[in-house]
Amino acid sequence: MPKRELYVSVDVEADGPIPGPYSMLSFGMAACGTFDGDEFRPSDPAESTFYAELKPISDAYVPEALAVSGLDRGLLAVDGRDPAEAMNAATAWITEVSAAANASPVLVAYPLGFDWMFLYWYWMRFADAGSPFGHSRHLDLKSLYAAKARTLVTRSTKRQMPAGLLPDRPHTHNALDDAIEQAELFHNLIRWAGNPHRDLPG
Repeated sequence: MPKRELYVSVDVEADGPIPGPYSMLSFGMAACGTFDGDEFRPSDPAESTFYAELKPISDAYVPEALAVSGLDRGLLAVDGRDPAEAMNAATAWITEVSAAANASPVLVAYPLGFDWMFLYWYWMRFADAGSPFGHSRHLDLKSLYAAKARTLVTRSTKRQMPAGLLPDRPHTHNALDDAIEQAELFHNLIRWAGNPHRDLPG
């Protein structure tokens, strides 16, 4: 096992709240830095990326969820990638960038729960080798902020973060755009000293 980690920022667009009854329609990934326990080395997240749009796996969808991404389920049913092909291709990309960095891949998301739930389910359901992140190699940026800011998770929304932490890139709801934007937030959070002298909430 390599002695450093490669962080991969990910974002998912789906047509409902959970995988199985509903579908992951697209996802984007961007390699954004390595850490060896002592030094974090950021990398430009736009330089090494993966993006896929998938065929829906059911007829069910929530119109409000679908409207967020603006993706067309009818077009995806024809032109979207087969889920098994897409998840295996994503695994191959992660394997390649991790080997190039001599690092173990760690998935990064804000918030983690939604994106991890869809990706892990899809990898376990469709990919030949399961999840390239195992079952637990992931980092929740919302939790990272709460710990550094010494604040409540419910007070760890982007609206409540210091302006200097927020990305300069726009949030477009294109999964790749947003994975790259999120990587910038990750870079800023890693560098941020936080609020070490603030009392913990009681």
